[in-house]
Amino acid sequence: MVHAFFPGTFDPIHYGHIDIARRAIRLFDELIVAVYDRPLKTLLFSPNERLALAKEAFADDPKIRVTGYSNLTVDACREAGAQVIVRGLRVFSDFEFEFRMALANHRLATDIESMAFITHEEHTFLSSTTVKEIAMLDGDVSSMVPPQVHLALKNKIATMENNDVANVPRD
Repeated sequence: MVHAFFPGTFDPIHYGHIDIARRAIRLFDELIVAVYDRPLKTLLFSPNERLALAKEAFADDPKIRVTGYSNLTVDACREAGAQVIVRGLRVFSDFEFEFRMALANHRLATDIESMAFITHEEHTFLSSTTVKEIAMLDGDVSSMVPPQVHLALKNKIATMENNDVANVPRD
């Protein structure tokens, strides 16, 4: 059995992430969507909130498991029993970043492969930062995220004291 590991911060998870996962699971016996809980960036949602939103997004697929992790991606991949790291590519700059990450991961774990999926055209513009910025400016993100994420964004933004775009957490 081949298991794949799809890591990310997913702050928040959006239809671009979901599309990559749904396409990847067709090639593997199991896909582990792994929510990283210690990124070097400011986040809007807590690790538990991001984990819950991701679990809800994939609740209908028993071949997709959602978990959190806080160590090196290759170590978490091994611990999960996965042999492949799945990533999504939107634009050329993503390729450059992911290529460097794949090389670093290979240096750390030669037994783990990296596989990139090209984002479908309708999701190319999507990023968690874009979703957050639009939502914080009262824009409609319902076509970009599942309903439960849309509601969570509305609730989170409503509780924030300062709705200043300069304070939007960035990817």
